Order: sequence, then structure tokens, then C-alpha cells
Amino acid sequence: MTTTKLDLTGLKCPLPALKTRKALRAVQAGDFLEVRCTDPLSVIDIPNLIRETGDRVEIAERGEHGIVFLIEKAGDTSPQPT
Repeated sequence: MTTTKLDLTGLKCPLPALKTRKALRAVQAGDFLEVRCTDPLSVIDIPNLIRETGDRVEIAERGEHGIVFLIEKAGDTSPQPT
């Protein structure tokens, strides 16, 4: 398992969610994406994005210097043809 770090400090909505979505495309199933944001709306936007993608997210850190999300990329959950 590897962790890719994405520093989005200083970016405002909707850029943190858009850049997170793009970065997730390059992350392999079972790996992690650590996203650092300062936009207060990211605490709403990024979990909503992750609900759409089916991955897992938790807030790893939240303080005066921003929010750090730890996102685990889910495996392929689409049904397999029979």
C-alpha cells in the first residue's frame, strides 16, 4: 500500500474537490490519497465526492492550519459479466 500526498492549501471551492477527483484516477485500489485543504467547504465537498466514487474517507486531522483527509481507493465493485 502506498500513500500519495496532495497539497491543496489555498485553493477555494470547487478546486479541491475537482483536483481530488482527478488525483484519485491515478491511485490504485487499496492505496491511499492524503489530501490537505484549507477551504472550509472541503469538509462538505470531499466527503460528498467520495460517496459518489465509492471509496472510503476519514478526516485524519482538523485544526487551524486546515483539514487533512485520508482517502482509501476501493477496489472495482462493478458486477463481473457471467
